[in-house]
Amino acid sequence: MQINRNNSLDPISISNWRWTYFLDETIKKFSFFEPRSYPIDNDFLFRESFFGSSSNPKKVILETWGFKTEKIRQARCACLQAGEITSIMNLVISPFNNYDLPFFGADFVTLPNGHLIALDLQPAIKDDVVHTQYVLGKLNSLHANWQSKLPSGGDIPLEARQYFSSAFLWTRIPLGEEGDQLICEIIKPAFNDYLNFFFDLVSNAKRTSKKRSAMVLYGQKKYMRYRAKKDPARGMLQRFFGNIWTESYINNILFDLQ
Repeated sequence: MQINRNNSLDPISISNWRWTYFLDETIKKFSFFEPRSYPIDNDFLFRESFFGSSSNPKKVILETWGFKTEKIRQARCACLQAGEITSIMNLVISPFNNYDLPFFGADFVTLPNGHLIALDLQPAIKDDVVHTQYVLGKLNSLHANWQSKLPSGGDIPLEARQYFSSAFLWTRIPLGEEGDQLICEIIKPAFNDYLNFFFDLVSNAKRTSKKRSAMVLYGQKKYMRYRAKKDPARGMLQRFFGNIWTESYINNILFDLQ
């Protein structure tokens, strides 16, 4: 049944969604910028499907929340709950290219074998010192503090490394009491530190030159094309919602700057 969500700023309605705290903190922080709804078609604001056996079907719900501001072109959060086995938050905040700012990215995924946690301020032009030096000078210390308290997430593909900063927080943690404790005591404050730092960057950002704006835009589009092409959620979304809807969602909502 369609939930009454009329625009992207309407509250997420998924009951017992594991990652509610993190989206709520994002909403609180960026309310300072007087956010406006980001245009998202109703078919992507709320989507419901069923999986499993016909005798015991399981419901999957996906809702998309988003906003835009004077400096943020698009902030969007894909929120998915599939029964008791999968809970996902995929949050990306994309600044306008006329500000020399990184992306903010948080990908929190619960699977039957554990939680995958990825958190970063991802550079649009990683090899440009002007774009990265100030950010990483402060962010690396946050990363060193929190990553030291978490198990490693393991290797990431070589091709993907160019799209992450040196402060990429990446971990795999178990389900159950141990994982819940790590989420509460480590992941929540780490998320808040990264989010607060990004908020400060956005607050203080000044418009840059046309030349640098063009460089940032090139980097942003390259990042978005890569994310759309390599989105690891594609197979899961296709199983839940079909190929046509999934490709439209990935390319027109999640990574729409291509």
